[in-house]
Amino acid sequence: MKIFPAIDLRGGKAVRLYQGDYDQMTVYDDDPVSVARRFKEAGASHLHVVDLDGAKDGQLVNFSTIKAIVEEGGLFVEVGGGIRNEERIVQYLELGVGRVILGTAAVTDFPFLCRMVKTYGDRIAVGVDARDGMVAVNGWKEVTDMESYAFCEKLRDAGVSCIIYTDISRDGGLSGTNMAAYQRLSQIRGLKVVASGGISFLSELEQLKSMVDAAILGKAIYTGKLDLKQAIAVGAGCESR
Repeated sequence: MKIFPAIDLRGGKAVRLYQGDYDQMTVYDDDPVSVARRFKEAGASHLHVVDLDGAKDGQLVNFSTIKAIVEEGGLFVEVGGGIRNEERIVQYLELGVGRVILGTAAVTDFPFLCRMVKTYGDRIAVGVDARDGMVAVNGWKEVTDMESYAFCEKLRDAGVSCIIYTDISRDGGLSGTNMAAYQRLSQIRGLKVVASGGISFLSELEQLKSMVDAAILGKAIYTGKLDLKQAIAVGAGCESR
């Protein structure tokens, strides 16, 4: 199971939100590139980056910061947040990003998603953000009437190879993730699942190894609740499904 430490960007800084609330933001570092470097030194080979300004407003505010992170080298970088047209996808892929994550656009313009998957294959992933089991969009501010598990099956059927599933209610809470959700998602054959939101304990990573392809770690490693080196060692302890 791959471990993706996360860097959420707002105004060029590494921050964390609580349950997606932009009014409950903590700044952890003014230099996100140094954060990426520390993650790499701890043994990380993968990195999850989110442009929170992009997710909220659709603006490419943190492009130069993401460019600097990618140019640091040595990390497979996936990027999400405000990617709603092909031009943005091409910009990131030409930058050297390994995979781009579509969120709102995958929900609001499904034909666009299908075209992008047909064109770019597994370099396109979809972020499925759920609140009470329903898909949320636009930086988690709007909850749709779309059931999240059914949407994941629809994505698989459309050729999407990987989804990042986040239970918003668990994100940033440091109280554990929604293990039942990943158990259910593991039954969708042919779809790689990345667990995100609230993962706070090594025991959770042990359980997740049999369910998902990868896990994203955020606030737990910033606060010291989880040690990244230990988490990577746990993830490497056995092959994922």
